[in-house]
Amino acid sequence: MKISALQKNFKRGISIVGNVTSKNINLPILNNVKLEARDKTISLIATNLEIGITHALRGKVEQEGEAIIDAKILINYVSLLPNKQINLERKENGVYIVCENFKTKINSQAGDEFPLIPAIKQERFFTVDAEELKRALGQVVFAVSANETRADLSGVLFIAKERELLLVATDSYRLAEKSLKILKYFPDYESAEARVLVPAKTVQELIRVFSGSVNEEDGLDGQKEVKIGVTENQISFLSGPTELISRLIEGQFPDYRQVIPSNIKTEALIEKAELTRATKAAALFSQNSINDVYLTFSKKGKVLVESSSGQVGDNQVEMEAKVDGTENSLALNYRYLLDGLLNIEGDYVKVEMVDKNSPCILRPEKTGDYLYLIMPIKQ
Repeated sequence: MKISALQKNFKRGISIVGNVTSKNINLPILNNVKLEARDKTISLIATNLEIGITHALRGKVEQEGEAIIDAKILINYVSLLPNKQINLERKENGVYIVCENFKTKINSQAGDEFPLIPAIKQERFFTVDAEELKRALGQVVFAVSANETRADLSGVLFIAKERELLLVATDSYRLAEKSLKILKYFPDYESAEARVLVPAKTVQELIRVFSGSVNEEDGLDGQKEVKIGVTENQISFLSGPTELISRLIEGQFPDYRQVIPSNIKTEALIEKAELTRATKAAALFSQNSINDVYLTFSKKGKVLVESSSGQVGDNQVEMEAKVDGTENSLALNYRYLLDGLLNIEGDYVKVEMVDKNSPCILRPEKTGDYLYLIMPIKQ
């Protein structure tokens, strides 16, 4: 194998794929990145057997071949090189790298020892806006359960139907739902519905990859869309030169629609920054064991946020709001409330409730594409 590429392209590619590698005692081969030169294309490949990432690197192929290189060494070394052309050649059991006055040899293994990353046929797929997908994933993944014994709550539910992609996550104490537009389907797939559960680690990796690539001047090499392909047990995300393939979670996501109240009795429109500040102040005086803050909605256009602790003291913050419906109150976990406020876009937030024993709903003021639900603390 003999290839050449610019240092900035090499560095970018390794940073995209290298994060899925980790120190694996049982399978040390997974600590490596596979470098492959085939059909005039240079590919960087990494996997942890649950997630696989492939990135097509801009460069020149003089001789085809492949090599397996320690990911940590390669990432750290390439980062130190000047932003010039890197010439890389594999001979016997080593990879020789030359970049201006830098010359090194890194031990390597044969490429056939690396796990095979299964390919997903792009015959059935749909596309979404890359920036919208990154933002939407961030607005729901925080609500995924950290309890590893609940596999059905350990990922984000993807529901693709007609022209909408719905993303849902819950830990049974709060729930986040976000919808975004599907730009297009492959024609034969348009009438089908996809409903799959994607691991939280995969979602977090997608956000990381997009955060480091989508926001650059050329985007994902000019690509503004993400192509999503689904099979029975895998899902792929392809945008420009980068493809991420992940296993799916086996299990039935709960019927979350049953817990979303429809008989709303009180609705308040509150300035988001004011409610956030009031909640943070109340958090200082909440009981550490339950993180409780109390919200009271008055017909006089007032919302009271308060908390009390025998060790610290009491706190009350009253703010202006537009309140419709009956007077009401409930107790919430302030951490869950702040998470919702952080992920709602716009200057104002809608707060909807039935009573002190029913879930509370937060929505953006102007759009209906996001819903955040919090279970109340029983008083």
